Amino acid sequence: MRVAPQVNLNDADRVILQKWARGRSTQARLVLRAKIVLLAAEGRANQEIGETLSVSRQMAGLWRRRFIEGGLRGIEKDAPRSGRRATKRHAMARRIIEWTTQKKPANATHWSCRSLAAALGVSSSMVNRVWRANGLKPHLVRTFKVSNDPRFVEKLVDVVGLYLNPPEHALVLSCDEKSQIQALDRTQPMLPLKAGACSTMTHDYVRHGTTTLFAALEMAEGKVIARCMPRHRHQEWIKFLKLIDEQTPAELDLHLIVDNYATHKHPKVQAWLKRHPRFHIHFTPTSSSWLNMIERWFRQITDERIRRSAFGSVKQLVAAIEAYIASHNADPSPFIWTAGVQQILEKVQRARAVLNTSASE
Repeated sequence: MRVAPQVNLNDADRVILQKWARGRSTQARLVLRAKIVLLAAEGRANQEIGETLSVSRQMAGLWRRRFIEGGLRGIEKDAPRSGRRATKRHAMARRIIEWTTQKKPANATHWSCRSLAAALGVSSSMVNRVWRANGLKPHLVRTFKVSNDPRFVEKLVDVVGLYLNPPEHALVLSCDEKSQIQALDRTQPMLPLKAGACSTMTHDYVRHGTTTLFAALEMAEGKVIARCMPRHRHQEWIKFLKLIDEQTPAELDLHLIVDNYATHKHPKVQAWLKRHPRFHIHFTPTSSSWLNMIERWFRQITDERIRRSAFGSVKQLVAAIEAYIASHNADPSPFIWTAGVQQILEKVQRARAVLNTSASE
């Protein structure tokens, strides 16, 4: 009697197979294959595996053999299938890619499958297959901005140096304002999350005013010093600097990372800083908000507390923000900066090279 070959698993393969076997987002066919291999590794026969998983003995044997021959990659992807080669698609692929990347339709900003198919005289499914095979997504666009600050490198080195090698006997604080936070109230009650349906809210809303959140993220521990104020002029910025002064140990120097907003450079702000020499201001390059870590925390509070809430007044909004900050500071978690100066400069240089090439064409 023929005996199925033994499947031997190392620890790394076993962990991955177990993850695939119970993964809710894993493709169903890969879940089944992983379960077959795991049972085979336990010494189960193909017949027994088939009965356990409600598949045929031949299927159990197939994926046992594929794993033995090709490992994880042997079961992750299907083997090439027989059939007629898609000669027309291969002949048109270069032209489809060229039109997609180098030409635009007469009355639109980008191609759709149907518009490009009509222009080239092919089927929309062919266009779709070529796009998927080459990772082309004309309907998507990302925003970007490369800084033109003449002191970009100097400021970059300064700020990244504070993140990666903070000075001794000092605190590094990433500071900014999140202005115009709206107290929005929905016109009808929100419907809760339930099995098979996401939570819902009305598309329209009622505005009840705005507030501005001044915040400073302490980089070592992740605590946040913050206050909501009705406006964001230099007067409010000075009030916030006084708050930072009150809530930090007096014996430590304070290195504040801020953007180039005019409020931060107001003459009265400069005069206040001269009277408080423990404050050291470090400006990020222009158009480089990504370099200020407080922006990451602003995104967090927006996603977790503000965007999907309803507020009947500015007072309710401010109370929600303050409660969130108190909860955050009770168990803070710092954000860790990992990118080095050289790594960032290489990406910026590549971006500028692409921009210069596009401008010259």
